[in-house]
Amino acid sequence: MTLTPARDAAAHVPDPVPAPSPGLLRRAACEFGLTALLLLAVVSGVRWLFAPDGYGGGGVAFALLGAGVGVLLGALMLSAPGRWSGGHLNPAVTVALWRLGVFPGRDVVPYVVAQLGGSVAGTWAAGLVWGPVVARPPVSHAVVRPGPGWGEGAVVAAEAGVLAGSALLLAGLLAHPVGRRLLPYAVGLVTALVIAVLGPLSGGSANPARQFGPALLSGEAGRLWVYAAGPVLGAVAGAGLCRRAGVLGVRITPPPVRPRQP
Repeated sequence: MTLTPARDAAAHVPDPVPAPSPGLLRRAACEFGLTALLLLAVVSGVRWLFAPDGYGGGGVAFALLGAGVGVLLGALMLSAPGRWSGGHLNPAVTVALWRLGVFPGRDVVPYVVAQLGGSVAGTWAAGLVWGPVVARPPVSHAVVRPGPGWGEGAVVAAEAGVLAGSALLLAGLLAHPVGRRLLPYAVGLVTALVIAVLGPLSGGSANPARQFGPALLSGEAGRLWVYAAGPVLGAVAGAGLCRRAGVLGVRITPPPVRPRQP
């Protein structure tokens, strides 16, 4: 099941034998590359919006970062590699789609490994591009930190809430053809709002891959579990809510299996 819709075929040109979808290795490679591009952009944005020789930080900086990341995420989902892989770029999204019954369980681990590897690669590449300033505070490889007064429990709750809501959004949009076409734009908008609103508070990660590479390369992996457990728990809870007796009146139907070419 792809997260982004395929191109509409012309109505007057039938395609009796659809082309087979890309293999798992190719789709995982797309997730690796797309997540690496996302993290390269995120770290670059943090470098220029929060470093002393850049914008200097503040609430406006979070809003600008959110807008940029949201637009980029939508574009990556709409790109050819994004259509091939489904454009998840987020282990919690992959888990949510699996629990919704529209993504095969056997593909979850390869996707998650690819996304986490892409996170490390993109963060490392940003250090090569921008130099030592990326490793120094306040940039620190764009590692996510909670604001004052936010304990680990509160951060887990906030991250879980965002992903539970995102799972409900995915279910609603995937249930209708029009919704599937709007999905990349909706995901981009939600991402922008999460970063702008929750960035100064809980950190606004909502994506374990967003935190994985920065936490490892900055040496601040102590809270990594918080930004991993929260989204995954929220994804499972939100998907479970959708599957229990049609909470939103939404029925998720897996797509038909494409026949293989002889």
